[in-house]
Amino acid sequence: MRASVGDRIRVHSRTVGLAERAGEIIEVRGPEGTAPFLVRFADGHEGLVYPGPDTTIDTHGEHD
Repeated sequence: MRASVGDRIRVHSRTVGLAERAGEIIEVRGPEGTAPFLVRFADGHEGLVYPGPDTTIDTHGEHD
């Protein structure tokens, strides 16, 4: 999975009743746009994300 700074990331919940988490990628730490990604989530929390199969990325042009 590749991403760029400014892309949106969504981590879908695998548990019924829990909301998905969404945030903005503020730093790409892997080589050539790969994980891990530093993400600022909607609640202001920042953390490293190693995306799994329950994760999608909206590229910069898709969410403008």
